[in-house]
Amino acid sequence: MVSRRYTKLVLGALMAIAMIVATPVAGWAAPAADRTDPAEARRVDSVSPKIDWFDCEVVADGAQCGTVALPLDYNKPRGATTEVALLRIPAANQRGRIGTLFINPGGPGGSGVEFAASAPYFLDQAVLDRFDIVGFDPRGVNFSDPVRCWRNFAEQARALDGMTVPFPFTNDEIGGYVASAEKFGRACSTTGKPLSANMSTANVARDMDVLRRTLGDKQLTYLGFSYGSYLGQVYANMFPDRVRALAIDGVLDPIAWAGTGKDATSVPQTQRMLSGEGADKAMREILKRCKAAGEDYCQLAGLGDPEALYAEVLRSLRREPLEIIDPETGEVFGALTYPDMVSLLLTDMYSPWAGEMVDMDLSLIVEMLHSGSSSADRDRAAAGLKVRWASAQPQSDATRDALLAAGASAGWAFPYDNSPEAFQAIVCTDSRNPAKAATWRTYANRSERSAPGFGALWTWTSAACASSTWTGTDASSYRGVFTKRTVNPVLVVGNYWDPATNYSGAQKAASLLPNSRLLSSDSWGHTAYGTSECVTSAVGNYLLRQKLPASGAKCVGDDQPFTQPFDPGEEMMAAKAPTRRDLPPVVPPLPGGTPRR
Repeated sequence: MVSRRYTKLVLGALMAIAMIVATPVAGWAAPAADRTDPAEARRVDSVSPKIDWFDCEVVADGAQCGTVALPLDYNKPRGATTEVALLRIPAANQRGRIGTLFINPGGPGGSGVEFAASAPYFLDQAVLDRFDIVGFDPRGVNFSDPVRCWRNFAEQARALDGMTVPFPFTNDEIGGYVASAEKFGRACSTTGKPLSANMSTANVARDMDVLRRTLGDKQLTYLGFSYGSYLGQVYANMFPDRVRALAIDGVLDPIAWAGTGKDATSVPQTQRMLSGEGADKAMREILKRCKAAGEDYCQLAGLGDPEALYAEVLRSLRREPLEIIDPETGEVFGALTYPDMVSLLLTDMYSPWAGEMVDMDLSLIVEMLHSGSSSADRDRAAAGLKVRWASAQPQSDATRDALLAAGASAGWAFPYDNSPEAFQAIVCTDSRNPAKAATWRTYANRSERSAPGFGALWTWTSAACASSTWTGTDASSYRGVFTKRTVNPVLVVGNYWDPATNYSGAQKAASLLPNSRLLSSDSWGHTAYGTSECVTSAVGNYLLRQKLPASGAKCVGDDQPFTQPFDPGEEMMAAKAPTRRDLPPVVPPLPGGTPRR
């Protein structure tokens, strides 16, 4: 038996420990924020540009557009410059104005100017009242000085001809894709320079800090989506004492993106991010919920076991494409390939209504596979699949060839679309990758085992970044660390079923940033803002009042129709719900940043 004296001693000791834990020690203070590196501070603080504003109300009420010349290389702040475009929508309540809210839509290569122009349609009115909303096109992108790795559209189109598929699958496609990836790397490392070698996220973060100060803000307030989450993380770690409020949604694992781990040169960047595994996880959950809901709520369940049917579709399209016969003409409209099917389903899962979208498309494909060639069911499925498949194709080869032929015969330069270069220049200057584009085939085959279809699609996206052909590196790229303590907390938002930015990325970012809070969302589609009042109000409270949600908080996407797949109560609830603001037009880190067939 334990003596009373011993018990009293133990209790006394425990009480003393509790008091030590509960009572601050004299002079104790919370850990101090990390400071901006003095050399980094000198780079950005020595730049004092002037913004040339002009009226842009044709875009939105009160909108102003502007351009600003910023250093091409911040190691030479008084050297060559590059022009950056921005758009500002003034706060509706100027008397109660807090400051500037910088927003970024992702991509990489998404237009911050266009994103800011659409802000009145997706941001809460309280945020629009109190902040000037500013978006800028990252250097090399859209209205900013555009990066160009070829002299004209025809040269670009010929070089990238092998990359006009969602991802290569046949031997011929793989050979063509690798050849185009190598041409891409060489062109951007020669003709595309010097801009292509100065487009790292670190330089964009420097640009944003200069713009912050130029617009009169002592600290940064920021809302970034998708790739914009990486821009936010880089800023937080480069300028930790300059953060007022920084919210990121649809979060990339920064170590995987930059390639600072052990697998930096043995695994492609777009495989390290586990986007394929995130998409596969979302797909498996949709199939599981479809089966549980039954045919009354999920059409696919009425055709058989959803998981077995999905496996059958994968097997069938891997063997041969599915011909789509136009029921009106009897002619072959097109052939749905395995990569086409994967791309179509991934596009479905970008939507908050992913379950219903996937159900519709998989059901059409299954009906095409199972129906007789003359059956009414097959004709109906073919008609539906024709519409769905055609809508997912940015352009046809015939259209592309006709444009090239017309341009060549007329002798005029066709308008140049630099979106392929904008995407790849940021990805490739930010990250470390294996040496040879040809080895992406091995990596894609490996990812096919862990995430059928989706893994290969995401993996191939970075083939142009192979280090032996993409040699135009940015010496100012940020390689970490990603563990700086910001002076004010960072809000990290992660969606369980995001098919582009795996929820594990949000978990990783929150675990690395010591002064951050993770808000989880059981919602569908790419990013979480706007899918529930819970997420939207939490982000708004944080931006406006610097108030974080409770530790461990979780939201459920329940304010939009069908945001929980096949939930019989969702449609009735949605019919009674008030009309919500639009979802933000986020630009996902799209596989196939080059033109696709």
